[in-house]
Amino acid sequence: MNQFRAVLLSSLFFALLATELSWAKDPINWKKVSVLVYTKNGKGYVHDNIPNAVACLQKLGQQHGFKVDVSDQPTVFTEANLKQYSALIFPSTNNDVFDTDAQRLAFRRYIEAGGGFVGIHSVMGTERNWAWFKRMIGGTFSWHPPFQKIRIDVIDSSHPSVQGLPKVWEKEDEFYFAKDMSPGPTVIMANDLTSLDLNKEPDKIKQNAGSYTQLYPSVWYYNFDGGHTWCTTLGHHKKDYEDPTYVQHIFQGIRYVVGQVNKIDFSKAYADSRDTPIR
Repeated sequence: MNQFRAVLLSSLFFALLATELSWAKDPINWKKVSVLVYTKNGKGYVHDNIPNAVACLQKLGQQHGFKVDVSDQPTVFTEANLKQYSALIFPSTNNDVFDTDAQRLAFRRYIEAGGGFVGIHSVMGTERNWAWFKRMIGGTFSWHPPFQKIRIDVIDSSHPSVQGLPKVWEKEDEFYFAKDMSPGPTVIMANDLTSLDLNKEPDKIKQNAGSYTQLYPSVWYYNFDGGHTWCTTLGHHKKDYEDPTYVQHIFQGIRYVVGQVNKIDFSKAYADSRDTPIR
């Protein structure tokens, strides 16, 4: 057992070393990158992991040289302010996070202008009554079984945001189910339904799984309405934001999105209300 553990640790070390070397050759000029980490929550459940996520993202900014602004004030959502950011990051936001439709429109037009978006964990429960937002993130939260150990499979090993991650990743987390799912996103990691404890609410698991029988979407990207998004349903526990594998997962999602964003150009934005029909 000790020999097996030594081999496993050695393999993990070399995988992380290879990832660090690839980061050193990163074509992105991080000194020109700024991100906005937005932490406001609406009425309802608020995750206690948000301060940990913020600290993690700030540390990544320090390590890689990009600017990290943090706010829980929806007044930051104006075109004049948003144009400076390569990506907006919503860590475990939930329910209504904007105060006005003017703020929602500014957010939407930022995406239409070619902006980037990174959604973490309960972002799936954000703005549940706004159809455009649900389309952008790929759906909206439905239900999750109790926190437990699950398996997550990489299903697109060529995607840059999964490089160096375990092909089959076992971790404790919440297995998120969604509704109002959009057919547009490309799934790159999926939770294994067969890893769930079926002794805990099996009927609700079956109901929420729908036609999915083994793998269920957990991480995806989506080039939507002019913008570039990457979302992960993983990351419930505070300790995740100090776990090297999970931190790598988040950073590579940010790096992927930032790498897609060229210039924020509001002349490409067309919406004149939050519900303008999607072109």
